[in-house]
Amino acid sequence: MSDPRARLEAEHRRTAARLAALRGDHRGFVEASKDSNADDEHDPEGATIAFERSQVAALVRQAEEHLAAVEAALARVDAGTYGVCAVCGREIPAERLEARPTAATCVACATSGAATGRRSPRR
Repeated sequence: MSDPRARLEAEHRRTAARLAALRGDHRGFVEASKDSNADDEHDPEGATIAFERSQVAALVRQAEEHLAAVEAALARVDAGTYGVCAVCGREIPAERLEARPTAATCVACATSGAATGRRSPRR
């Protein structure tokens, strides 16, 4: 597996740049509709400014959550606990970390819902 710190730092840079761009887009939508008295809720011309603004706001929240996950993973690298399941304490397989570098749990704990207190439905 590649150096986790380098990989996470690169992911942090990409996510921070994406977040800055999305925040700029969101500000643009807000500014565009700020002084307008247009009723974009009933505009027959397709997607509304409100819809676009809502979509970008959701992407901002998603990027913020991912950035927080990357920062938490970097903290685990610093603490020497990166690659160790936060629930059961076993090693997280390298394949999982390769696919999801911010993973804090092994596949078994993630699918059982142990990390969130939820249980996956089993029949």
